[in-house]
Amino acid sequence: MRRPLVGALTTTLLLAGATVAGTGTATAVSPDGGAAAAAAAAAATSASVSASTDAGAYVSANAYANTYASANAKGTPKAVDFAGTVALSNCSGSLIRLPSSSDNDPGLVMTNGHCLETGMPGPGVVFTDKPSTRTFSLLDSSANKVATLRATKISYATMTDTDVTLYELNTTYAQIKQRYGINALSLSADHPVSGTPIKVVSGFWKRIYSCNADGFVYRLREADWTWKDSLRYTPSCNTIGGTSGSPVIDANTGKVVAINNTGNESGERCTMNNPCEVDENGQVTVRKGINYAQETYGIAKCVKAGNKVDLSLPGCALPKP
Repeated sequence: MRRPLVGALTTTLLLAGATVAGTGTATAVSPDGGAAAAAAAAAATSASVSASTDAGAYVSANAYANTYASANAKGTPKAVDFAGTVALSNCSGSLIRLPSSSDNDPGLVMTNGHCLETGMPGPGVVFTDKPSTRTFSLLDSSANKVATLRATKISYATMTDTDVTLYELNTTYAQIKQRYGINALSLSADHPVSGTPIKVVSGFWKRIYSCNADGFVYRLREADWTWKDSLRYTPSCNTIGGTSGSPVIDANTGKVVAINNTGNESGERCTMNNPCEVDENGQVTVRKGINYAQETYGIAKCVKAGNKVDLSLPGCALPKP
């Protein structure tokens, strides 16, 4: 996991290693007991969609990616900077708005589930409408802090199937724009496309990583957690601890398509800080030095008017409590 930072020593070590790129070494492992266990773990964490439906959706998503990759690549690149990103005490994040959001809705801050102030949610655990007073440093385009935003609650948080937390703020988008001149980042409602140029924007480190979406992972397993249809980066996005929760921005559209969350640090298989890829047949692949994000397009189907998370909405596939 691109885990939260704890202690000055950790911060110093990470700063020293911030310019070291991942190697991108891949090791394929034939299906065996470990792979079967990984597949079983993935099935066990499924909250709302059957395995056959998931597989079909995954294949469809990749077919979509292959069909539209070349067209998407021809788009005019958007300028990507730090405006709308936030720094947490231990992670990165972003002020986001959904396609259904209005200017007078309370703002939403998005980061990883494993960045929760209460600790990492266990497999199968989902939090909704939990009080919170967490604060966030809002950044401008040059990564200068322009405001401190405050949450009123955790609207949604989980590490099952995905790795996300949504905080509701005590200020609206209109108030933030009027007071600080900052617009929220727009969350895309479309599945990301393989080959697309992307930017991973870390408010914690005030650093932007540039690479491409390398492809999609049927199941990504790390320790006790399993995530579905994860986005894999090309090697130049060599993210580090503290980049957890960074928005992944499509450089062609300027919209958020995923949320940075993990990478394989030492080549171990399916362990903490060493996620492994598990395909539809249970085959495990380890890619040392490669990093990953969790797609966010599905969130749009789970938020109704007023920026309220509603897991009963049609098409909403986020895990339920």
